Amino acid sequence: MLDPVSSVQQDLTAAATAMRLEDGLKPRGVVRRVGDGVAVVAGMDDVRYEELLAFDSGAFGIAFDLRADSLGAVLLAGASRVREGDGVVSLQRLPELPVGPEALGRVLDPLGNPLDEGPPLASARRMPLFRPAPRIIERKSVDQTLWTGVMAVDAAIPIGRGQRELIIGDRNVGKTALAIDVVSAQRLGDVACVYVMIGQPMSRVRTLRDTLERAGCLNNTAIIAAYASDSPGLQYLAPLAGATMAESFRDAGSHALVVYDDLTKHADAYRELALLLDRPPGREAYPGDIFYLHAELLERAAAMSLQEGGGSVTAFPLVETTDGDISAYIPTNLISITDGQIYLDTGRFERDLRPAIDIGRSVSRIGAIAQPPPMRKAAKSLKIQLSRFESLEKLSRVGLDIDVATQATLLEGDILRSLLRQGRFSPRSICAQVITLTAVSEHWLSELNPRQAVVVADALVEFARLRQADITDALDQGNLPAEGWKQTLQDLLPEALRRANL
Repeated sequence: MLDPVSSVQQDLTAAATAMRLEDGLKPRGVVRRVGDGVAVVAGMDDVRYEELLAFDSGAFGIAFDLRADSLGAVLLAGASRVREGDGVVSLQRLPELPVGPEALGRVLDPLGNPLDEGPPLASARRMPLFRPAPRIIERKSVDQTLWTGVMAVDAAIPIGRGQRELIIGDRNVGKTALAIDVVSAQRLGDVACVYVMIGQPMSRVRTLRDTLERAGCLNNTAIIAAYASDSPGLQYLAPLAGATMAESFRDAGSHALVVYDDLTKHADAYRELALLLDRPPGREAYPGDIFYLHAELLERAAAMSLQEGGGSVTAFPLVETTDGDISAYIPTNLISITDGQIYLDTGRFERDLRPAIDIGRSVSRIGAIAQPPPMRKAAKSLKIQLSRFESLEKLSRVGLDIDVATQATLLEGDILRSLLRQGRFSPRSICAQVITLTAVSEHWLSELNPRQAVVVADALVEFARLRQADITDALDQGNLPAEGWKQTLQDLLPEALRRANL
């Protein structure tokens, strides 16, 4: 029989061993005021900016506004439990996120807690959310193609690994759909994807997960989500968590792509926090440092030099406009920060020209450097041809007499526009895009109507893969085939016309 005295001694010894006397010596503060997702804390003079705070109620926050006699805290988890008079201690560390390949296929909040049915991440590696951007000396020029599978982008607005390309447009014109198509095109490649959803309803996050799963790319994508019902503090941290997750792959020498959907809601959350903590408002009531905040975030996307591992992070921030107005505060900020923008037009979307990309207003400041040689040759006059076609099309609508040459130009432009149409989750290979653009530039499809031209172009690509594998393999690898390859493809044209019953 166990001695009662001995049992009590064992319990006391265990309690003394578990006791941490340093916890009693930590500086403690007290909550003086609680707002919507923020709190004002007094008595914590030694806390650093953005340091994690723990409240007696079990809630967490970060030090956000350091003042002479108090600090403003942004509440994260458990914000509804915080009350005036609660005690607060500093955890003496910055917010961190568990990272690694284990996060792929999962839905996480900005602190790494699972939002799906899976278990907590077992990864032992954690990285801080607030990280400095790579230094200039650690970077290299962006010169490697990020293949999106969307011909309108790859041909006219080429994206390089390490680039920051803005996707901009009104509500419901296909911004998220385009971003998902870019993510789905990476499912068989070497690019890990991170999709950040900011201020979206829970149903939309679940729809995104199901969509990625049906497209076969969920296992290559980590989803970081801050719901619309979450505190503005979590929405503020969401893109920082996405950048950290993407950097974990870059630091391992791999390539990553991160989508921020969207930074308009992120700016709104940051404005809400700033106003609640009595920061002075600026233009459109945004705080004065909103430009710095987004610039700091997007500068974390970069292509690293070989000495630094040779990895890259490519960023696709999304921003919403109203009635096509790109001169609003947040859109103009992001346009000036990024390396180009893909502009989605409401008129094109309503005419079922999807993806509804306005190639004339879209730009990539990387240019043809990010294109392989065959694509560079095939698409060199694409933007000029489309611009000329759209100008002539506007003139033709006013009833002017059109000569034969102009009619031929209009027909070829209509064919090209039809070929640039693309359905969801149907990425086109380099080979398919180059052959299609070559058929247009060499006028092989000029005698057909747009619907026939699409059928013939698809048949030509199919026959090329079956009969001329050396040409298609070279194109898929980004190399120019041997001399005379265009004539070889043209010899397949009669068979493609027969396939289309022409």
